[in-house]
Amino acid sequence: MNYQILLYYKYIEIENPAQFLAGQRELCEKLNLKGRILIAKEGINGTLEGAPEDTEKYIEEMRKDLRFKDTHFKKSEGNGSAFPKLSIKLRDDIVSNHIKELKLDPAKVTGKYLQPEELHEWIKSGKRFFMIDMRNDYETAVGFFKGSILAPFENFRDMPKILPEIEHLRGETILTVCTGGVRCEKASGFLLQNGFNDVYQLHGGIVSYMEKYPNEDFLGKLYVFDGRITMGFNTEDPKHVVVGKCSKCGKPADTYYDCKNVACEGKRHFISCEKCIEKSQGYCSVNCDSLSNRDEKLNYTSSGIA
Repeated sequence: MNYQILLYYKYIEIENPAQFLAGQRELCEKLNLKGRILIAKEGINGTLEGAPEDTEKYIEEMRKDLRFKDTHFKKSEGNGSAFPKLSIKLRDDIVSNHIKELKLDPAKVTGKYLQPEELHEWIKSGKRFFMIDMRNDYETAVGFFKGSILAPFENFRDMPKILPEIEHLRGETILTVCTGGVRCEKASGFLLQNGFNDVYQLHGGIVSYMEKYPNEDFLGKLYVFDGRITMGFNTEDPKHVVVGKCSKCGKPADTYYDCKNVACEGKRHFISCEKCIEKSQGYCSVNCDSLSNRDEKLNYTSSGIA
């Protein structure tokens, strides 16, 4: 059986989020969709997986609502196990519970949209611009645009940390990039509010660019927030490169694992090559190894890749 994954968002005022949530739950359950949807007064942010005919029906039903008629749905191949269940939740913010502290409203301030085709032309023509990757460090560890500036933070709420890194670029053309585009709506607005005047955002996010131009300018794989963990297009192509590194030996690797020690105090989510994960028996460090009960049955598992 074939599966399809939808990645989408829309910043639009939702007057009664609870009522809207009930309608979303009814629609998704009717179509046998699994995934994660966040709903707030400012809009919707979702990732859903299901049979292609069901995901296409979801798009059709959503677009009957004029508020979502022009929503950009990014599509990719699923495996049927990207999500264990359907989760739909109400939030104050569809990006982060903490981003509201920055008082960002994409409906009022956001960067100009740049289509993947336009970015491709910018790159090929040698246009002067600076690309800033607004994703977290564990996301950029397995893939990034060649020549991009990688934001120095672990969570999107740390966005102010990027300012000292780019102060010298205030007079330049800036392009923000992120997975599907939702974070860049606010990240680009944040830069505009802080004195950057020529700010763009990649429309549809990195996933849209990778789909059109696989293995050209984005190196490695894209970190995604579902059971696949990472995804790539045409990964068998000789031009595809592995940019991730094993956290233990430093050799090329792009498979994420969760530390076998459930009480891990470090970064439980880590990259490892096959040789090192076998040697470490699933622990991220010697410390976690010593703290765990070594008599328990070994059952470490890979987070998986696609």
